[in-house]
Amino acid sequence: MASTVAPTRKEKSKGFLLALPAILWLGLFFVLPVIIVVFVSFLTRGRGGAGVLPFTFANYERVFNVFAGVLTDSVWIAFQTTVICLVIGYPLAFFIATRKKAWMRQLAFFMIILPFWTNFLVRTYALQTIMGREGTVNSLLQSLGTITEPLQILNTPTAVLIGLVYGYLPFMVLPIYASVERFDFRYVEAAHDLGANDLWAFLRVVLPMTLPGVIAGFILVFIPTIGAFVTPDLLGGTQGIMIGNLINQQFKGQGNQPLGSAVSVVMMAMVLMALLVYVRFGDRRGV
Repeated sequence: MASTVAPTRKEKSKGFLLALPAILWLGLFFVLPVIIVVFVSFLTRGRGGAGVLPFTFANYERVFNVFAGVLTDSVWIAFQTTVICLVIGYPLAFFIATRKKAWMRQLAFFMIILPFWTNFLVRTYALQTIMGREGTVNSLLQSLGTITEPLQILNTPTAVLIGLVYGYLPFMVLPIYASVERFDFRYVEAAHDLGANDLWAFLRVVLPMTLPGVIAGFILVFIPTIGAFVTPDLLGGTQGIMIGNLINQQFKGQGNQPLGSAVSVVMMAMVLMALLVYVRFGDRRGV
């Protein structure tokens, strides 16, 4: 039986010194800004949109009364994006991980991470061109005789959804791929020997054992899409305003910094709840 030796005071001091740069970095560039944002969120709007005393809860009241629609739309779009990425990403990750030939897995994996080689803003502008009234999609449909007038795809919630799925699909595929790659398919053979068909074997064996990757992918997609800014701004226009766009509007020009800070705090609370779900269910399953 292995015995555990408690670290000495000298070892603890050495460990603290090694962690000190990271602690200072997180404190300066993460904890302190969060404290400032929370503080400003309780101030009153002053000249030029800056926060001034006295303290007030009016900003949070306005967030949940006036901008409740933006909050719910952001959560709904983020949820839709995550579900679509899961529906597309799980079979794709399963297909890649089950290829017997190494070069096929490597090629497919390369195609998944290839978009990361291009700046996200450039890729979003490319989608803007593709979905425009004279873009690739409308030109192709008109040439096939499917439509007579160009479809209004750009500057709609649908365009935002397409852009978010395109941008964050790899974040769903990669963790699921890692889970499926470690999966022992002898469990499926055992399920078949016990009388289970393919569907039942998937639901009772494959899915539960690859669920850690699904949960990790869900969090990796859902959290950033809640606060997405570039995609709704370029593809959604006035029809695709999300939390990120609302925060940006409040900090620009003669905006309302206390209100923008309050919206930021609410968004951080949403992210924190998603992380708590991950800790509660994902970590227990070994994600």
